[in-house]
Amino acid sequence: MKVTIVGAGNVGATCADAIAYRRIASEIVLLDIREGFAEGKALDIMQTQTTLGFNTKVSGSTNDYAKTANSDVVVITSGIPRKPGMTREELIGINAGIVKSVAENLLQHSPNAIVVVVSNPMDTMTYLTLKATGLPKNRVIGMGGALDSSRFKTYLSQALDKPANDIHGMVIGGHGDTTMIPLTRLAAYNGVPVSEFLSEEELTKVASSTMVGGATLTALLGTSAWYAPGASVAYLVDSILNDQKKMIPCSVFLEGEYGQNDICIGVPCIIGKNGIEKIVDLELNDDEKALFAKSADAVRAMNGDLKSVLS
Repeated sequence: MKVTIVGAGNVGATCADAIAYRRIASEIVLLDIREGFAEGKALDIMQTQTTLGFNTKVSGSTNDYAKTANSDVVVITSGIPRKPGMTREELIGINAGIVKSVAENLLQHSPNAIVVVVSNPMDTMTYLTLKATGLPKNRVIGMGGALDSSRFKTYLSQALDKPANDIHGMVIGGHGDTTMIPLTRLAAYNGVPVSEFLSEEELTKVASSTMVGGATLTALLGTSAWYAPGASVAYLVDSILNDQKKMIPCSVFLEGEYGQNDICIGVPCIIGKNGIEKIVDLELNDDEKALFAKSADAVRAMNGDLKSVLS
């Protein structure tokens, strides 16, 4: 099985490293526009084979899409971060042009690939990819919910002082500080609601920490995070390539689910060899429904800035 990752920066390279180390794919291609950069990252990863014990082939390419041919999954991490003085509309315009071009080039060589979008703003870039390529909606997946949910479970683990792998929880809604919705009501520790162990005040603090999880790391590191995003991509790709049918919150195109239409936003999905195999329509309470509607409004407003790119 072959995976292409566009963008050999921190997130893309970490994703490649995780996929190789976990033996998820037999071949990985890293692609970047910087001369020699992807080749260097790939060679560095390959030189861990004998010490880490994997045989995945990892190669790099400077903007040569021909080397990505026949990929089963393509991951788009390319784009620029927002810079001081840059408006949201300017960021969307620049990244939308990049993502659209990348997606079209990838599909010329891998027409049957499933596309995983990581580039920000992630929900809007997922929507753009779907509309610009005309792919069926099951083959275009935004990664954000997987990452947000992993952060949510980490904060729950810390609050409970219990192993993170014994905790279940998910985040739905937009992949943004003000649009994501950590579902504290449904979170559980080995099947027992976490509300049995944590007060309402503690759960509110966990939800708040989750929502600013990315910003917290950016403030600490001086740049965006990469270990958790890269691992989240690998987790999603694993469920696709190995047809694991895992339930993972992802940004997907809705057609009536959760009362929304013509939007890509985070909801729980069954992920398998066909990409999105089922959208799980949770029974939200009134407060959660209101939050989801508000989140969708915010994402839809951001999508409005795509008009020039999609026209």
